[in-house]
Amino acid sequence: MAKYRVQNPATGEIIESFESATDAQVEEHLASSDAAFREWRERSVQERAAVVKRVAEIFAERREELAEIIAVEMGKSIAESLDEVDFATDIIEYYAVYGPGLITDYEIPSTIPGKAVMEHLPVGVLLGVMPWNFPYYQVARFAAPNLVLGNTILLKHADICAKSNLAIQEIMEQAGVPVGGYQAVFTSHDQIATMIADPRVQGVSLTGSERAGAIIGAQAGSHLKKAVLELGGIDPMVVLDSDNVAEIAKTAWEFRVYNGGQVCNSNKRMIVMADIYDEFVAELKKLATGLVPGDQLNLGEGEFAPLSTRAAAETVNAQVQRAVEEGATLEVGGVLSDGPGAHYSPAVLTGVPRDSASYQEEIFGPVATVYKVHSDEEALELANDCALGLGGSVFSTDEARAARVASKLEVGMAHVNIIAAEAAEIPFGGVKRSGFGREMGPVGIGEFANKRLYFVSA
Repeated sequence: MAKYRVQNPATGEIIESFESATDAQVEEHLASSDAAFREWRERSVQERAAVVKRVAEIFAERREELAEIIAVEMGKSIAESLDEVDFATDIIEYYAVYGPGLITDYEIPSTIPGKAVMEHLPVGVLLGVMPWNFPYYQVARFAAPNLVLGNTILLKHADICAKSNLAIQEIMEQAGVPVGGYQAVFTSHDQIATMIADPRVQGVSLTGSERAGAIIGAQAGSHLKKAVLELGGIDPMVVLDSDNVAEIAKTAWEFRVYNGGQVCNSNKRMIVMADIYDEFVAELKKLATGLVPGDQLNLGEGEFAPLSTRAAAETVNAQVQRAVEEGATLEVGGVLSDGPGAHYSPAVLTGVPRDSASYQEEIFGPVATVYKVHSDEEALELANDCALGLGGSVFSTDEARAARVASKLEVGMAHVNIIAAEAAEIPFGGVKRSGFGREMGPVGIGEFANKRLYFVSA
């Protein structure tokens, strides 16, 4: 099987394949990106922002085409694919409009006679290693701010996202990013290590698994390169009380199965107070019952799209089966399709033992895992009993009560009465083994900036 390919996960059919890069091509990529950086950084920030603004406009103009590419590549429905293109467009637009203001020089008070100024300067070529679950959104939140800042981008995408990556490069160049300023690279793991080691590369951003993050982080550290790592989560959604259990269960379900449950900050652990637990689980079971596999390009009512690959679906199935073997109950769903397709029916899982291996695992698929608790303290203890710390949410009709619990969540993003606030201006990132660094919002543009002191003596 070709490493880089377009493979429809609904059927397993390989539609298109792409040649992996040779070592000579990797050197060409590095040289081209470095040359583009030396040109790009000399343009004014307003000029760079105008080019990035045009990138957003072209994304909007090619919206339907871009959506279909990722629907075929990784299996999300056309509706969700359009949502993603729109969100990526919003992020690119945000940095085009607000980016220059976020990196404006500013003076700081100094006891030394003279003028002390903080600058935000580009550092050079950056390597992005991106996952398949959101092929455009993941790239937009890394590439857009850094292009406005003046850095250039080498983008190694997932093996199944070659076509969307090439489309992004085409749009970047069409908008006016210099050739070499954004390059889709089809590299191997060894070639990624070579690129990180190369002195022309000044930083690396990875969104992926803990395992991948540990490898990339170690490589970056050994070469004294800045890294931003977003490594997923097993985010808690704590429901303390509700005056409409059916509604909150529906909210929980829809967020959990969005994008086939393949979302880093999905509500993967639903922690529900005992007095509403049974009703909450019953409502989830209703929502999960009777669903059938569908075609992501023409998804009907009551149908679900495939996961990204057959291997991904088999992994989720194996995780659920192991949880059941360890004592959990599969309430509904959890059926892996026959044949080469990647359909896995959305499931409800309860009673996962806290001393089991499954308890500590992230399930990257449409599985609502529910826990019963009897007090706010027990809910908080369970929520924080996790090696990962991306996001989390707390729901209550008493906002102050929810806020007290949410304020103690050991996460990078804490929410009250909303599962996840997501917009271009809202920062994204975690703590603990969910990684470090932030993307999006006003802080995302500073991760790969030289925050240089510029001092002029009086």
